[in-house]
Amino acid sequence: MELKKKYIDAGKAFDFGRVSKDYAQYRDIYPKEFYDKIISRNLCIKGQKVLDLGTGTGVLPRNLYCYGAEWTGTDISEHQIEQAERLSREAGMNILYQTAAAEELEFPDNTFDVITACQCFLYFDHKKLMPRLARMLKPDGRLLLLYMAWLPFEDKIAGQSEALVLKYNPHWTGAGQIRCPIIIPDCVYETFELVYQEEYDVNVSFTKETWHGRMRACRGVGASLSQEEIAQWEQEHKRLLDSIAPEKFDVLHYISFIELKPKV
Repeated sequence: MELKKKYIDAGKAFDFGRVSKDYAQYRDIYPKEFYDKIISRNLCIKGQKVLDLGTGTGVLPRNLYCYGAEWTGTDISEHQIEQAERLSREAGMNILYQTAAAEELEFPDNTFDVITACQCFLYFDHKKLMPRLARMLKPDGRLLLLYMAWLPFEDKIAGQSEALVLKYNPHWTGAGQIRCPIIIPDCVYETFELVYQEEYDVNVSFTKETWHGRMRACRGVGASLSQEEIAQWEQEHKRLLDSIAPEKFDVLHYISFIELKPKV
């Protein structure tokens, strides 16, 4: 599913379905601290029904499946859902997946204890979506927004890899990340209120191969460049990593965690 947003990449079209195989292989990278924080807030645990918006290849439900929640994952891309279903099936996990835009989801009122949106909240039509989410949540339910990004101004490998993406995709708005909360439009607070918020740093481990795959699977490369541009970028990025990176290394990231609840 090709998407265009005028506030993302200067309106350049992108489609994560183009990189679903890479996404499945290289973007399941959240460290243990990421999942520990969710569980410490008593979210996504046994006895809860959880809806994961923009589930991609099912990273969140698959990694939190062992804690006993009943998961449903949705995504606008059928190719992402295909990978999510494959990975869950291979792991023996009973997770329900659905291909649908978040704004078009239809579940009964008071269905879910938790709704999660990981790495995807900026893509939604918030005015249309938020009342729908508030309705689908139980009265004391929670909306959990999650985001993780590398810090290019503090991490040399991330910074130089990012600069190479900008060479091929100069309007890519995923560049230049600094520690900050997830941007919450004012309309969100018409139906939700803040419960908890935190930003914290983590080191994420990579090899040259897995970092190259992670970068290729980002919106600025595999989801939006032409096949010729991707091939040229790949050659340059591999040469870059050979010149600056050891075989194994950590990349500094930050995580933003925001927990909301429906207004009474």
